[in-house]
Amino acid sequence: MAVSTGPQRRQTWRTRLYRWDSKGAPYAFVAPFFVVFAAFGLFPLLYTGWLSLHQVSLYNVSRSRWVGLQNYTDLLSGPPSRFFWNALRNTVTLGALSTVPQLLLALGLAHLLNYRLRGRSFLRIALLAPYATSVAAATLVFALIFSPEGGMANWLLGLVGVGPVHWEAGHWTSQFAIALIVTWRWTGYNALIYLAAMQAVPGDLYEAAAIDGANRWRQFWHVTVPALRPTILFTVVISTIGATQLFGEPFLFGGQSGHQGGAANQYETLGVLMYDQGFRDSMLGRASAIAWTMFALLLLLGLVNALIARRLRRAQ
Repeated sequence: MAVSTGPQRRQTWRTRLYRWDSKGAPYAFVAPFFVVFAAFGLFPLLYTGWLSLHQVSLYNVSRSRWVGLQNYTDLLSGPPSRFFWNALRNTVTLGALSTVPQLLLALGLAHLLNYRLRGRSFLRIALLAPYATSVAAATLVFALIFSPEGGMANWLLGLVGVGPVHWEAGHWTSQFAIALIVTWRWTGYNALIYLAAMQAVPGDLYEAAAIDGANRWRQFWHVTVPALRPTILFTVVISTIGATQLFGEPFLFGGQSGHQGGAANQYETLGVLMYDQGFRDSMLGRASAIAWTMFALLLLLGLVNALIARRLRRAQ
């Protein structure tokens, strides 16, 4: 008597299809991300690295000349080195002037919003308004505020008897103005991150601290801050990375001289220098070398972040 193999074949086919689906479906779902990353992330990164080893003009990319590490040595010790080291110093000082006050204000605002206040929802939404504002709009408004002719900043200084200040022309005054723009835009964003972390702190810790006689300041310093150490480290690293890539604010704040960070390069950052070298001087190889130098600095920051995070985990 012959045995029908039709149901068995259908069952085998369904089993194989199920196995292919269970094993291949996860890769199919994540494949679009890797395709987009390869096209818009990995390829530009590798291509920029290739350009940094060549002398390339913006107006004739097809013709390039191999120079090896010459672009990097020129940045460190060649004729363009004074612009590079100046931009690096400005990046560090602008990062410090914007990151430190920004995170301190964000921590204080988050601590206030962590208590039961009237209109907390409105205040949280208001904190995100500067972050939702475009860089161009915010920078142009602050450029009017710090305008040497009729600006609000000089008007306020005039009320206390201080003469008008040419904010854009000075070294520290221009950096202070740009740092204020960055602080205004990102303080609320970091405050909401801190607020979310504060709400995850167990209330029993505050109750135990109150029973021991700790006031709100001691509770904040000895309970809230230690619990927020990983979050604070995260915001420090993210803010530092953002400061390293700072471009829009100094570029737009300077107006016609914004492409070189002011008439005397007094607030030129690495991002502005990269733009100036690549699109104004048409030196794509040197601009690519600056981009890869920034990338190396960001990798170094990531390594420091990993080491500090590991040390904090061991200390807990």
